Amino acid sequence: MKKNIAIIMGGYSSEYEISLKSGNVVYNTLNKSKYNAYRVHIFKEKWVYVNEDNEEFDIDKNNFSVIVNGDTITFDCVFNAIHGSPGEDGYMQAYFKLWNIPQTSCNMYQAALTFNKRDLLATLKPYGVKTAESYYLNLGDVINEDAIISKVGLPCFVKANRAGSSFGISKVYKKEELKAAVEKSFKEDDEIIIEQFLEGIEVSVGVISYKGKVTVLPITEIVSENDFFDYEAKYQGKSQEITPARISEDYRDKVKAQAKKIYKVLGMTGFSRSEFIFKNDEPYLLEMNTVPGLTKESILPQQAAAAGISMEELFDNAIEEAMKN
Repeated sequence: MKKNIAIIMGGYSSEYEISLKSGNVVYNTLNKSKYNAYRVHIFKEKWVYVNEDNEEFDIDKNNFSVIVNGDTITFDCVFNAIHGSPGEDGYMQAYFKLWNIPQTSCNMYQAALTFNKRDLLATLKPYGVKTAESYYLNLGDVINEDAIISKVGLPCFVKANRAGSSFGISKVYKKEELKAAVEKSFKEDDEIIIEQFLEGIEVSVGVISYKGKVTVLPITEIVSENDFFDYEAKYQGKSQEITPARISEDYRDKVKAQAKKIYKVLGMTGFSRSEFIFKNDEPYLLEMNTVPGLTKESILPQQAAAAGISMEELFDNAIEEAMKN
């Protein structure tokens, strides 16, 4: 019996277009002799199944089913390809847990925690995970430029706390630029994080559950043509992503051990991609993504390919692992 797989894509964040691309790659890659794949668009205004002719059928949110030509379709597993809210912050994970439908990403708590940069870093600090100095602001707080600069220095990064890493981010060089950068971040989230700039080699480390084992994929070195790894660098080819990274064996061993430790400490399942910068020969964690990009150009599939794992194997394994848990 072929399994019915709902591939959820879209979402409520600025990254919805990237999510649609990721979801369509999953749809086109899944083995159709093994799975009945269904594209499901999740937007604030509608949840719909979209067929090959781009006809839309409403999803019944009461049990996550859909009626097509008089037949009710239910799903054996959900493949989560939503970047940002509600696919990466715990909402969809909680919803599917309530209906006892397996899904491919991490569990609700881990999704909510990793999506909140400040909470993630605070949780990992007692485990010896090194992070940049940071300063937090909530919408409505007084913006004290001198206090911020004395804590994190210049240049610094201003980021939305609970948003993808590509939107609402600015690199600030002067005190006079801080306020505008803070306002830009507040357009994405009502909590922001201001971080010390770390100069060094930046790497991205994919860790997945593969055939029942926590597996660290080959490391990618990020060389941005822009001032930092922003939306253009990430999604519009303005960066070099070199896999395997051109780093020493010592650096590789250190960052692999740290990424694996973080995955295990957090009780992660599914995909993860963590970003680190080396400072004083030690990896400093920047953030973790639990629904990383899944197009051929995306970092995690590149890393899987370098490990000899095809995209079909990568996605098939994600479903197998989800249905086992």
